Amino acid sequence: MGIDVDINMVIDTNSDTGIDTDSNAARQRAQALLRELAGQQAVLREDQWSAIDALVNQQRRALVVQRTGWGKSAVYFLATALLRERGFGPTVIVSPLLALMRNQIAAASRAGIHAATINSANQDEWAETETSIAEGALDLLLVSPERLNNPDFRDTVLPRLAATAGLLVVDEAHCISDWGHDFRPDYRRLRTLLGELAEGVPVLATTATANDRVATDVAEQLGIGSRSDTLVLRGPLDRQSLRLAVVSLPTEAARLAWLVDHLKELPGSGIVYTLTVSAAHDVAALLADHGYEVAAYTGRTEPADRHAAEDDLLANRVKALVATSALGMGFDKPDLGFVVHLGSPSSPISYYQQVGRAGRGVRHAEVILLPGKQDKDIWAYFGSLAFPDGNRVRQVLDTLAGAGRPLSTAAIEPTVDLSRSRLEMVLKVLDVDGAVRRVRGGWEATGAPWHYDGERYERVRQSRAAEQEAMLGYLDTDGCRMEYLLRQLDDPHAAPCGRCDNCTGRYWTTEVAADVTAATRQRLGRPGVELTPRRQWPAGMATLDVPLSGRISRAEQAEPGRALGRLTDIGWGSRLRELVGAGAEDRELPDEVLQACVSVLASWDWQQRPAALVAIGSRGRPRLVTSLAERLAAIGRLRFAGTIEHREAAPPRRSNSARRLADLWRDLVVPQDLRAGVAAAAGPVLLVDDVVDSGWTITLAARQLLEAGAGAVLPFVLASTG
Repeated sequence: MGIDVDINMVIDTNSDTGIDTDSNAARQRAQALLRELAGQQAVLREDQWSAIDALVNQQRRALVVQRTGWGKSAVYFLATALLRERGFGPTVIVSPLLALMRNQIAAASRAGIHAATINSANQDEWAETETSIAEGALDLLLVSPERLNNPDFRDTVLPRLAATAGLLVVDEAHCISDWGHDFRPDYRRLRTLLGELAEGVPVLATTATANDRVATDVAEQLGIGSRSDTLVLRGPLDRQSLRLAVVSLPTEAARLAWLVDHLKELPGSGIVYTLTVSAAHDVAALLADHGYEVAAYTGRTEPADRHAAEDDLLANRVKALVATSALGMGFDKPDLGFVVHLGSPSSPISYYQQVGRAGRGVRHAEVILLPGKQDKDIWAYFGSLAFPDGNRVRQVLDTLAGAGRPLSTAAIEPTVDLSRSRLEMVLKVLDVDGAVRRVRGGWEATGAPWHYDGERYERVRQSRAAEQEAMLGYLDTDGCRMEYLLRQLDDPHAAPCGRCDNCTGRYWTTEVAADVTAATRQRLGRPGVELTPRRQWPAGMATLDVPLSGRISRAEQAEPGRALGRLTDIGWGSRLRELVGAGAEDRELPDEVLQACVSVLASWDWQQRPAALVAIGSRGRPRLVTSLAERLAAIGRLRFAGTIEHREAAPPRRSNSARRLADLWRDLVVPQDLRAGVAAAAGPVLLVDDVVDSGWTITLAARQLLEAGAGAVLPFVLASTG
């Protein structure tokens, strides 16, 4: 049973409102509805009823912090049914779980609740849903936080919902907090919606992953902490089925060989989490090569493929989904038998949230963490994408203020020193803070004063750093692992679990069958990654005095290229980072890397063999690039036509595509003797570089070589950033 905390110990019975407060009758009805929802064996928890009673009979606001699988969704489904039976308006659920909304709609229908969703994946259903809202026929509407600021939805649908809603639910409410592990700026728009609700509309906020700081912040953000009758329900977060373990192995190859060898020993079907998209695909391919039924699942997976993968896991047609954090909050498979992490998440709280997918409806589930040496580098990369400094934010405000009209994100991008993803984040934060507004055609400045809260952003940065240190502490602790996680969540019930590897002294072996080790090393040592050419110039290049726009014509376009590997590869990644990573020493190309390059080129099924080789000059690694070009030309008996040079002493900016391309436009030079050599070769050119990141250097170099008379341009690089 959870802990019921009434902030001021005030009970409002609404005795003068005419609302039926017959608690026993309402509870019996809730129990009957729960059986329709979850089966005849289902029994209403005390804290579930406490929350429902507060929402339905007392019209109060509630914050529910309970472990995954506790039944938070049952609270708002049952409250919806009871409120609708009494003639109240529809429930509005704000949830980030787009991929799982269809499951929630199906669950609601089992309790006789007519539910629908408005999201980016079902535009053909919007008109019908909006009609149902207007006619009062809809019991429950699920929307994403991003939808709250869609101009049409915000200006036409949302006011009607705010005026008629019978209940507002904020699911995964930790997303509203800077301190939460999955902060989303769009969630802050809920403050506006809360202010527009009719008087007395109950509000429910739910989460499974909030420590004291996050819970307090959520209450303040939603305004529920300022009400004297707010109910806070916080229960124990431990789950008796989970057995936590850490398996430390010396190399990437050893980790993957262990997974290949021991995955079959794990119960049922489960999830293998990776830290990057490329790792998810690589690990899925490796496991498939060894006969496992698996599928990759990332934020870049097409929606239809994601749905199919979820269905396959739910039906136990796969041993595992190899996933990024895109498969996270809310995924509900009661018999999920295991969660394995290849690499540590940067926060114990997000780790707890992900492992909470397992063991909801089974007695025993395995949770295994296989940390990697590069984990901290990956954390640092994602940390670099945090909210930018004040000067860059003011660039955005100045651009919009000076435009005098709405600008699209693509139109703003060339004017600011920000990547597209960071620009979108800045616009959302400025929108929530009232400095900009999303309208038809893009964004406009409101003219409202705005202050850059550098102190707050620094506190968040420090908090994130502390979480990373705590995650390292989880790996090293010799105490109970579950207790360690629960203390990070400020769970007052935290105590030794008696199940984890440290509590029991039962540790997973680090031994792997010799044939599996050999096969895994061979698979990881296989070089070669295809490079897809750019096909579209960035928008707004004219504003930067660059005469490039629209589609890149076929006559100006490079052919699909090759890289020896990605810096994030589970195989070649570590070796390539030693060569071209930050701080790597410039040196001659090692022989074993040269042989791998030759293997990639030998397996390249090009239509016509290259007639010449051209290098792109390197500021930071001239010896490496020169030795690569000269040795490949010698081995392939290709004419080394020369090197594309740089005018500028400094490398191009990496902020966004438009600015990077503009810098390259002024920087790259194809000398006259190189042009003559390319024309004389009268055939395809092999274009060689050390690293491809955005792809614009190769794209622009290829255009220049094709203008000089190259029959085709075949890019080859040592490493892709992935």
